Amino acid sequence: MSRRGNCHDNAVAESFFNLLKRERVRRRTYKTREDARRDVFDYIEMFYNPRRKHVRNGMLSPIEFERQQKMKAEGV
Repeated sequence: MSRRGNCHDNAVAESFFNLLKRERVRRRTYKTREDARRDVFDYIEMFYNPRRKHVRNGMLSPIEFERQQKMKAEGV
């Protein structure tokens, strides 16, 4: 076992997979492996990455954070 912040700390991955299972996979029954693969891809790329708020971004979604950074750079 490693200390916090060490490269062997997998808390981020464990947290992500816990959310994936809780919010998406456990609620569905898939007919084929390809259906499951598409659904997980949709969850990650269409919901989790662009819309979920992140503590490191000041509780903003990545899209909102990037929009604010762009406005700051433009001086608006």
